[in-house]
Amino acid sequence: MWQEILRDYDKTRSGDAAEEIAWFKEQPSLREAIGTAVRAVKRDRKRYDHQYRIWRSAIPQAIAALLALEGRIARVETFDELLHLITEQLRDIPGIGELYYYDTAFRIGVYLGIYPTRVYLHAGTRAGARKLQPPVDYRKDALEIGELPSELRGRPPYVTENILCIYRDWFGGDAHQIRRNRRAGRC
Repeated sequence: MWQEILRDYDKTRSGDAAEEIAWFKEQPSLREAIGTAVRAVKRDRKRYDHQYRIWRSAIPQAIAALLALEGRIARVETFDELLHLITEQLRDIPGIGELYYYDTAFRIGVYLGIYPTRVYLHAGTRAGARKLQPPVDYRKDALEIGELPSELRGRPPYVTENILCIYRDWFGGDAHQIRRNRRAGRC
């Protein structure tokens, strides 16, 4: 199963992560990186597909909230610290949630050169982690690399986060089912 999933990810999805990283590294300033991350927009100014549920009314509130912390954001030293700061600042804004906090922190972290060192669990990754064999504690906020199946340990945590989320419905299936799901456009 893992060979099929990883081959499919490398063939169909790995370029998305590389493009996202390149886009956020190119931001001209932290202020611009924050605004672009909060709006969840790609280079073509279209919203990332998996963030279509973000309420439009939440975006101006989130921009104002994070720009108010620009100085503190500039001084963070770890991804854990950045994610915690963003989560606390945005927690009370309706229309966004834990995937948004993570993705916003990831994108701003890319600009700052700060990347996750653990695999953070939100709704989609938690669903994937719940199906892993051997079992892991999917109720935690994040998994250490050593807790993951050996096939995932050589990948950066942000890639593993994507794999757990994208392929969560494929875990435990056979290769035939995976190919059928792929042709049907799932994930």
